[in-house]
Amino acid sequence: MTPQTPEALSPVSRTALSVALVRAYESARPEPLFTDPYAAAFVAAAGMPLPDGPHGPLARRLVAQGILRTRFYDDRLLAAGTGQVVLLAAGLDTRAHRLAWSSGTRLFELDLAPVLAFKQRVLDGLGAAPACERVPLAADLVDPDWPALLTAAGFDPGRPTAWLAEGLLVYLSADEAAGLLAAVGALSAPGSRLLLEQGRDVTGTPQDPALAHITALWRGGLGPGTHDWLAARGWTTHLTSLDHLATTHARPLPPAAGPGAPGFIEAHRTGPAA
Repeated sequence: MTPQTPEALSPVSRTALSVALVRAYESARPEPLFTDPYAAAFVAAAGMPLPDGPHGPLARRLVAQGILRTRFYDDRLLAAGTGQVVLLAAGLDTRAHRLAWSSGTRLFELDLAPVLAFKQRVLDGLGAAPACERVPLAADLVDPDWPALLTAAGFDPGRPTAWLAEGLLVYLSADEAAGLLAAVGALSAPGSRLLLEQGRDVTGTPQDPALAHITALWRGGLGPGTHDWLAARGWTTHLTSLDHLATTHARPLPPAAGPGAPGFIEAHRTGPAA
């Protein structure tokens, strides 16, 4: 297949292809934790080879984390039952198509226009149909105008919302991450949920030349204090560790590479921002 990746795709946006690669790898396993029937098509459309598995300690750890993360967020988004879902920096996420959403669910996918265009081209080529009302929305999440674009597209801030910021904050500075989460809080009615990774100190990330196109872009977001930041601003937080998920799903983790194995935060909106 001729590669279709737009030249306009930014370095951060291209990391979505690496996530698709992980999901394609897991989907091809005999007993996968999830099945993404579209992931391999994104990889093929971009002209990327599909390897037989990760190589190197950091790669193995990141792949294991990506697999467990996908399953965790799948489960928690469906359990939220809000009927209104927003995927921030959705990338090549296909949850709108592959999960069993309840009737009437409206799902907004926010990302840069070139990412959404590439994604739509591949999905159209497969004849893929969403399992909910899907609203793709071209938006730059470091632009303060994105909330207005979201509401103009039909988002109702008066309804509880399930928000997903998967693999996003690590690519933002602390100020950018704080600004994004403050905007999410302002749009979140009581009963809303926010799913994201617990931050960590990225300064000690091991150097792996094969992964430099990803790790060199990490800026750390709010770091290890992410849950404390949320708790001080109208959210109650629950942290699920990577080790717990690995045990739950009987997936032994490779040895930790770098400082602090991360976990995953599910935050519930209980009050106004402080």
